[in-house]
Amino acid sequence: MRVRRFEWEGATATAAAIRNWTVESAPEVDVSAIEREVRAGGDGALLRLTARFDATESTPTSLRVEPGEVEAALEGLDPGLRESLELAVVNVRAVAEAQVDSVPRTVELAQGQGVTVREVPVAAAGLYAPGGRAAYPSSVLMGAVPARVAGVERLALASPPAPDGKINPLVLAAAALCGVDEVYAMGGAQAVFALAYGTESVAPVEVIAGPGNSWVREAKRAVSGTVGIDSLAGPSELMAIPGSHDGDAEWAALDFCAQAEHGAEGSLVAVSTEQAVLDGVAAAIEQVAADRPGVGDAPLATVQVPDLDDAIDFANAFAPEHLELLDENAALLVDRVTTAGCVFVGRYGATAFGDYVAGSNHVLPTGGAGRFSGPLGPHIFRRKISTVKVPAEAAAKLAPHVDTIARAEGFPVHGESAMIRTEP
Repeated sequence: MRVRRFEWEGATATAAAIRNWTVESAPEVDVSAIEREVRAGGDGALLRLTARFDATESTPTSLRVEPGEVEAALEGLDPGLRESLELAVVNVRAVAEAQVDSVPRTVELAQGQGVTVREVPVAAAGLYAPGGRAAYPSSVLMGAVPARVAGVERLALASPPAPDGKINPLVLAAAALCGVDEVYAMGGAQAVFALAYGTESVAPVEVIAGPGNSWVREAKRAVSGTVGIDSLAGPSELMAIPGSHDGDAEWAALDFCAQAEHGAEGSLVAVSTEQAVLDGVAAAIEQVAADRPGVGDAPLATVQVPDLDDAIDFANAFAPEHLELLDENAALLVDRVTTAGCVFVGRYGATAFGDYVAGSNHVLPTGGAGRFSGPLGPHIFRRKISTVKVPAEAAAKLAPHVDTIARAEGFPVHGESAMIRTEP
């Protein structure tokens, strides 16, 4: 792991310096050629792209995974793993259900009109789960469970196949467990474009959600506006404020190394008021990483701050995907945190719990997007509709004001359409 110490320059400046350092090696990604190929070539293009990028040992002949194969994967699942996945589903569903507002809100206004705002689910959602050489069943349930709670009728899952052209059975089992309707062996930017625009065998959706690599992120950016998206989630991030108890350095080191398993592009930041604590964490990381080859070469920034208030200000400026308040005094300041994707409070609050079974969603804003977005949840799959009821007496009171504003804007016919409602 690459460790670099950053001098404290204030919350905003230090956050910007670390962001710039961690993105220096990020590759440039252009998905426009893939978009044109999928839109012009449909299924044929998807099959060619899948063979080129994923199913490198065979040439796929179809995109859709047969329902029987999906159900068989669930039946063949290890009982212990199935129990753990079912626990995750129960907890994620409970948190998701608490977020759904199914009761229409009506406001009766002084002039006599009423405005009702209600929520309805989108008809179809596309879910993306990373895959290929690894399997992420947890990402399937993090997308599928909130979508079902939201009331979405049709769920389509896309996940890149392994070189043999098959989706990992763990991903298929998770899809069956969550009641996903359609599973497609396709990944990358081409999968996002297929879900957004549709092909001969892939019907388009209204919302696309789920984590992915930089190609998936840029494809979601390209289709945003054509369909809804959850967020532009990028490489995993963790900021931690470790405590000074015996063993805290090792716990924090394992937390950082766990996030580094996602790849070397993420942002890892250790913050403390004591340089000795930071040095201890860095030393523990060196020991932990030495025996765990999957940790890779992720960048870790260490920052000594003047006090814990500054640490929280720094966290709000950085807006990390995950924030661990392991220091017991920092945990007391949790209500001051306003931008993190998910906050874990106390020594026992490892991010890994949220990644799998705590009930929170692990699809979170990265790259500072926590300043304006939050975790994946049912709201991503629901939209609001306003209904306006204007009785005659309200129209008589409101029309002159409509006419005045409309004529000031240069739209006199708007005024006429309101004023005609006042004539006997």
